[in-house]
Amino acid sequence: MKVTIVVDNIEHAGIPGEWGFCAYIEQNGKKLLLDTGASNLFADNAEKLNIDLKDVDFAVLSHAHYDHANGMGKFFEINEKAPFYLQEGCGENCYFKKGFVRKYIGIPKGITKRYQDRIKYVSGICPIAEGIYLVSHSTPHLEQIGKKEMMYQKTKLGWKPDNFCHEQSLVLDTDSGLVIFNSCSHGGVVNIINEVKAAFPEQKITALIGGFHIFRHPEAAIRELAKLIKETGIQRIYTGHCSKERGYRILREELGDMAGQFYVGMELEF
Repeated sequence: MKVTIVVDNIEHAGIPGEWGFCAYIEQNGKKLLLDTGASNLFADNAEKLNIDLKDVDFAVLSHAHYDHANGMGKFFEINEKAPFYLQEGCGENCYFKKGFVRKYIGIPKGITKRYQDRIKYVSGICPIAEGIYLVSHSTPHLEQIGKKEMMYQKTKLGWKPDNFCHEQSLVLDTDSGLVIFNSCSHGGVVNIINEVKAAFPEQKITALIGGFHIFRHPEAAIRELAKLIKETGIQRIYTGHCSKERGYRILREELGDMAGQFYVGMELEF
């Protein structure tokens, strides 16, 4: 399995970054795109990295936030065949809400209707190709995290704290063990690892790749998270995006070489 980071906050070798995430993955002869960043930058970067988006077999949206979904329309223009997998809880209803402040942070308005023939909704543990799975959250009470992070969903009955029913983990079965991708890990890094453990109880989990959404968290909370990550038995983490430099630095202090930081153009193989 080979991974190329197409979009991240950290630019590299003249290839620009942005606040967002996109990764290109090759696994068992299949080509997969995870997220599309916050703009059409992912398409420009893919060209610079010699990635032909027309050849992508599957696309996956990690969760329903703009910095992972704003390039969806561009992807559909470039690639006319690949299905795009979303969690069935994915809608145009995600907001940041603090007091009287309401800020829409969701996917492009109208995108799911415009491309309804290309979008596939999934739930539970869903295989999409040999050795490639999507795993939805099964941990209860994730709305408590949503409330703490001031993330809400707007429903017909009013505002409710986000329970991240729109978020999913991409899990790949490699020769080295299972590799988990969860682009922002809103449901909690340790929760995500444990969900995948429960879904594949006989298999080793080698790595987790994604942002951890800890850029606002107190230092003590990040150090405690590092301790809990180590206790899961996972061998390696690679983080960036919403962990930001500070979050990564603290994790690295606690986890040492177990922790790596990704950047635009980085390649990983398992």
